[in-house]
Amino acid sequence: MSQPRSNAVPRLDLAPKLKRPLSLWNPLDYLRLLYWVFFFPQALRWYIDTFGGGSIPENEMNWLKGLEQLRQKPVQWQLLLQGLCLTVLVPVIVGVAVQTLGFSVAWSGVAVGVVFGVVFGVVFGVVFGVAGGVGRGVAGDVVFGVALGVAVGVWYGVAGGVAGGVAGGVAVGVVFGVALGVAVGVWYGVAGGVVFGVAYDGAIGVTVGVTVGVVFGVVFGVAVGVGRGVVFGVAGGVVFGVAGGVVFGVAGGVVFGVALVRLESWLLSLPVNILRRSSQNIWIPSVTPLPLPQVSTQLKVWLKQDWEMGLQNANQILAYSVQFIPVIQAVNQVLSKTPPEQVIFRAAQLANSPYDWDLVRFATASLTDQLQSRAIDGFFLFPPAIKRRLKARLSLEPRLDTPARAAAAGFWYLHEKMPEVSARAFATIYTLPYGGELLVLAYTLSLFDQAKDSTAIAQIQLPGIPAEPFLRPHTWAAIARLRRVVVDMQMVQRSLSRSTRAFALNRALGEIKTVLDHAPTLPEAERGLIINIAQTWREALLSIASEVGNVVITKPVTNPYVIGDPVEGQLFVGREDVMRRLEELWVLGHQLQTVVLYGHRRMGKTSILRNLSDTLGAGIKVAYVNLLLSATAPSISDVWIAICDEVAGVTNVPSPPDSDFLSLPDRTFERFLKQVEASLGPNEGLIIAIDEFEKIEDLIEAGRIAPDVMAFLRGLVQMSSKLAFAFAGLHTLEEMNENYFHPFFGSYIPIRVDFLSSGAVQQLLLNPTEDFLLDYAPEACDEIWSLTAGQPYLTQLVGFKLVRYYNDQVFEQLQKRDPVFTVEDVRTVVGDAGFFSQGHYYFTGVWGQADRDAPGQQAVLKALAPHQSGLSLEALQQTTELDTASLQQALDILKRHDVVATSDDRWFICVELFRRWVLKQQ
Repeated sequence: MSQPRSNAVPRLDLAPKLKRPLSLWNPLDYLRLLYWVFFFPQALRWYIDTFGGGSIPENEMNWLKGLEQLRQKPVQWQLLLQGLCLTVLVPVIVGVAVQTLGFSVAWSGVAVGVVFGVVFGVVFGVVFGVAGGVGRGVAGDVVFGVALGVAVGVWYGVAGGVAGGVAGGVAVGVVFGVALGVAVGVWYGVAGGVVFGVAYDGAIGVTVGVTVGVVFGVVFGVAVGVGRGVVFGVAGGVVFGVAGGVVFGVAGGVVFGVALVRLESWLLSLPVNILRRSSQNIWIPSVTPLPLPQVSTQLKVWLKQDWEMGLQNANQILAYSVQFIPVIQAVNQVLSKTPPEQVIFRAAQLANSPYDWDLVRFATASLTDQLQSRAIDGFFLFPPAIKRRLKARLSLEPRLDTPARAAAAGFWYLHEKMPEVSARAFATIYTLPYGGELLVLAYTLSLFDQAKDSTAIAQIQLPGIPAEPFLRPHTWAAIARLRRVVVDMQMVQRSLSRSTRAFALNRALGEIKTVLDHAPTLPEAERGLIINIAQTWREALLSIASEVGNVVITKPVTNPYVIGDPVEGQLFVGREDVMRRLEELWVLGHQLQTVVLYGHRRMGKTSILRNLSDTLGAGIKVAYVNLLLSATAPSISDVWIAICDEVAGVTNVPSPPDSDFLSLPDRTFERFLKQVEASLGPNEGLIIAIDEFEKIEDLIEAGRIAPDVMAFLRGLVQMSSKLAFAFAGLHTLEEMNENYFHPFFGSYIPIRVDFLSSGAVQQLLLNPTEDFLLDYAPEACDEIWSLTAGQPYLTQLVGFKLVRYYNDQVFEQLQKRDPVFTVEDVRTVVGDAGFFSQGHYYFTGVWGQADRDAPGQQAVLKALAPHQSGLSLEALQQTTELDTASLQQALDILKRHDVVATSDDRWFICVELFRRWVLKQQ
C-alpha cells in the first residue's frame, strides 16, 4: 500500500500486482498459484476477471454457451491445466520429501489423492464452471481441486504410510483434519467469495466446520481404529481403536475448525500490525475470518475522514479478504453517528456498487442474529421444532428504528426488487433531505412493478415528480421514459385509430428499448428492478402487437376530411414553418409586424389565419375578417364595420354604432382602434387578419373605396406597436396595383405558403382524428403525394373520396375488404368522373387565375397538359406560338403562382391532378 500524503485517506489496492497471465513454463508461477490456493484464493477471481475474460452470469448460462465461451478463453483452460499439474505434483513432492527423511510412503495412497483432486476439483471445475458461469466456477473449483488433491494425497499416501496401528487413528485424524480442513476452509470459507460471493460465510464456516469436523472425525476415526486393530490382530485393538477413534474425532474436529479459521494468519497479523510504522499502514491477511481489531479501528478512522474513500477501502477489504465482520462493525458505527441531514446521502453512497450487498443488508439487519441463525441450521442433529423455537427469538429482518438503518433498508429492498417494502422504509425518513424523492421513487417503481400486462400498465395512476435537483438523476430519466410508456399505452387502450394505436405502441417500445440500452448507467440498487420492469413491459407490449389496429368496423366511417372549408384542429398539419415564423414576429419580437400570407389557391392561407389564436397564446388577440362576407356591394363603411365587429368580439370593447361609420367612417374607425389599444395590457397585442385582401383592389377599381385606403391603414399601424395586420391572398402587395399599395411597400413582411411536404401529407392522411378507423398502405400515401404534389385541398379531397368509396363498398355493396387503402383504391377514386366535378371550384379557380395578369398562360397550360414529363422551352414556344417575351412572362407568373415548375430545362405542370383536368377540358 502506498504511503498517504498529508492526512488524506489512502486508497487501498489489495489486488495482485501481476501484469501478465500465468505461464505454463515458469516454475515461479506454479509457486504463485499454490500460494494463491492456500493463502490468497481471492486472487483467482481477480485473475479470471483480469486475464480470463470475466464470468458469465448464471441466469444467462447454458451448456452450449458455456462450452463455447470456455473454448474462446484459453487463459481459463490454462488455469485448469496448471491446477491439474499442482494436484499431481505437490503430493508427489511431499511424498518424496517424507521418504527422504526415512519414512515409508504409500504411493498408492498418493495416487488416490491425486485422482480425488483431479476428479472432484479440476474435472468438476469444467462441469460446474460451464453450468454455473464460466470463470468463477473454474476459479473456485481449481482452488478446491488443488487443495483437496493435496489434502487426500498427503493424508492417504504420506500420513497413512507413516502412521500405523491404533496410533495411526490419531495421526491420520490429525493429518486428515488439517488437510481436509484447509481444503474445505479454502473452498467454502475463503473461496466462498469466489464461488458464492458471500464473505460472511467464512465466519459461518468456522462454526459449521468445527461441528462437522468433530462428528466426521468421531465416525471416521472409529472406523479407521477398529479396522487397523482387526488387521494387526491386536487383542485390545478394538478398545484402542475406539479410543483412537475418539481422539481422532476430537483432534480432527478441532484441527478442522482451526484450519477453517486459519489461526496462523490471524496470529501473524497481530505483531505485524502492532509494529507498523504509520497509523494508516495495516496488513490484512486474506484467509482468516477471525476479526482483526486493527481493521475495524482503522476503517472507522478512514470513514470519518472521508466517507466515500473509506467505502472504497471497505470494498477492497471485502474483495480480497474475509474480514466481513470488522467492515460491518466500522460502517455501522460511523453511519449511526452521521448527522440526520447526511444520512440518506451517505446511505446512497454505501449502496453505490458495493462489492458485497450484504454490506448494505447488515447496515440495517443484525449480523449477530444472522450468524446465530445459520449456526442453528448447521446443527443437523437438532430437531426442526427446536430450531424453529431458537430462531424465533432472533431478529433477522432489516430494522427501521434509526434513520441510518431505515435508509439502508430502503436501498436494500430496492436491490432485492421489493419496491413496496422499500417505500415503507423511506416513508419513515421522508422529512430528511432526499427522503421525499426516494419515497416517490420507490412508490413509483412499486406501481410499475405491479403492472404485468398492457391493461395494467395503462391503468397506472402516475404520481407527481419531486423537484430537482435529484439524488438519482439517471433513475428519474428512466422513470420519465417509463411514464411516457404509460401515457402511450393509455392512448393504445383509448384510441380507435389503428395508425394512432400502432404509432403509440411503437413509441412505447422505443422508450423501453432506450431504458434497457441505458441500464448500465443506473444505480446498482434499483438497476435490476428497472431492468425487470422494462423487460416485463416489453413482453406485455409485444404480446398485443398483432392485435393493435384490428378494430372491427360495424358502421359507416365518419368522414374526417375537410373540403371547401378552413381546416382547424388536428387536421391542420404541415404549416409548422409558417406558424413558427409568425410566432417569432409576434410573440418573440419587440413590436408587432404586418405580414402578407400569399400562395397558390386552396393552399391553406385561411386555415392559417383561423388557427393563429391557438398558436400565439392569450397575449396576442386575433380578429379574423373575410372581406368576401362583408357585404354584397360593400363601401368603406361596410369594411370598417366588418373589422370592428370582429375586433369587438375578441377584445370586449363595444363597436361604435353603424350610424357613426356612415357619417365619419375613417374617424370612427380610428377612434375605435385607439380605444382597443388602450384596453390592451402591457404584454398584449392585436392582429387584424384580413382574408381575400385582393377584394380591396377590386373595391378601389370599382370606385367604392378611396385609393388612399392603404395609406390610412398604414398610418393606423404606425400609431401603435401593439397593432398589426395580416393580409392573406394570392399575391404579394408588389404584384398588385403599385399605385394603391405603394404606401405599404417596405413596411410589411411577405410569407409564402407553399405545398405540404410528403411527411405532412402522410400525417394528414393517417391521423385526421384520434378515432380514425382506416389505414393507408405506404404506397398509397406515395401515390397521393405524386398526384397532389402536397396541395392541401386536393389531398383532403382524395382522402374524402376514399372514405366515401370504402363506406360504399362495405355498407352499400356489402363487399368484404381490408380497412387499408391501396394504390388501386387511390387510382379508382381519382379516375372517377365525380372526382373532378367535386374539385371543380379548385380547378376552375386556378384556370381562371391563369387568364389574368398576362396573356398566354392558359395556352402554356394547354401545351403542357399532354406531356407529363414536360416540354423544353423551345418546344413550348413552337406549340404555343408565343413570342419569347410573352412566353417568358407567362411562365414567370405561372411559376410564381405554383402552377408550373422547371427541372432539367423542361417545364411541367406542378400538380398532376390539375394537369389531368386541363387535359380533360381539351
